[in-house]
Amino acid sequence: MSQVRADVAVLGAGIVGVCAALHLQQRGRDVVLIDKHDLAGEETSYGNAGLIECASVFPYMFPRDIKHILHYALNRSTDVHYHLSGLPEFLPWLARYFLASSPERALRSAMAALPLIQRSLLEHEALIAEADVPDLLRRTGWIKLFRAEASMEKNIAELAFARRFGVAADILDGAAIAAREPHLSGEFAGAIHWPAPGFIPDPGALVKAYAALFVRKGGRFLVGDARSLQQDGAGWRIVAADSAIVAREVVVALGPWSDLVFRPLGYKIPLGVKRGYHLHLAARCNAVLNHPVLDADRGYLLAPMNRGIRLTTGAEFARRDAPPTPVQLERALPQARALFPLGDAVDAKPWMGARPCLPDMLPVIGQAPRHPGLWFDFGHQHHGLTLGPATGRLLAEAMTGEQPFADLRPFTVERFG
Repeated sequence: MSQVRADVAVLGAGIVGVCAALHLQQRGRDVVLIDKHDLAGEETSYGNAGLIECASVFPYMFPRDIKHILHYALNRSTDVHYHLSGLPEFLPWLARYFLASSPERALRSAMAALPLIQRSLLEHEALIAEADVPDLLRRTGWIKLFRAEASMEKNIAELAFARRFGVAADILDGAAIAAREPHLSGEFAGAIHWPAPGFIPDPGALVKAYAALFVRKGGRFLVGDARSLQQDGAGWRIVAADSAIVAREVVVALGPWSDLVFRPLGYKIPLGVKRGYHLHLAARCNAVLNHPVLDADRGYLLAPMNRGIRLTTGAEFARRDAPPTPVQLERALPQARALFPLGDAVDAKPWMGARPCLPDMLPVIGQAPRHPGLWFDFGHQHHGLTLGPATGRLLAEAMTGEQPFADLRPFTVERFG
């Protein structure tokens, strides 16, 4: 078996791993990118809503009011679904998620992530320009629709707080909604349009474009098994398809599969999974959707992707590898058809993915405390596409001795004891 040597091996070729590899490469490191697929962006990074959420100050926290909790407990909603059989596995994680979602702790998480959120679009713009794929970034922002007055009022109150951090938004009445999206139908209490976030009409293609840029600049992309990782003297060794990769340092950027590496090494990190689904549909009667639109009170989102209108769901709590149960899509589809003229499905079957989440909705970024040369970069929850370039830069700065542009301490693994 031949041997491949590198300064750094990055495990995982989703948006997070590819961006970490690019930023390390920019700083002079010889990097090998390793994935179980021979193409980048084939898993979680492919299936999101395509938003670069540079206006999202608050992370997705567990609801605190009993009305919402009881609603979700009945397991009939569109935005949240759970497997009863998986409760013993994910209920302890949900309890930690609930505790981390107190107003004080949620604000602490929001302020920790804010420097990354604020850099997110700028870092993407730089990579998109270098990769020469300007058509993969649309500057439409996105719209959040409300059916209930109470939901509208609550979000306007949260917007007032977000504006303190430079977030721009327009509050829309019925006429303004119709002006921006003339093909929507329904009774709305109002909407909020965030104009600043970028929209990626093909997230999988963007990750592949970044990976191609990495290879053009001299990086190597190999198929290998991250579970084969083991210490090799002062470095690390991974088995690839027809070679062994030996690197001085290794980055774990495997998203929801990161536990396959950190658990055998003795790390007890509370990594949970929120599964999600999407389905592409054709638009009927030449209808056009100009923005991604979240039907907030009904728990689904429509996004105008290159492949068709992508209908995405909220969160499903289940074992990561349990068989798909796209009941949320089934519940959302009639409502989505009433909102926008949707035709036949473009996909043969719904897509399912898994979002990697820590209870405080912050990623783990930084050095593993007990293994020299082992670095973590995973757990980006709903914001993997948004944060991939920013956290890639932050990690690369830490690994190369630069002054990090944001405080790393809120993201270290040590916060879990």
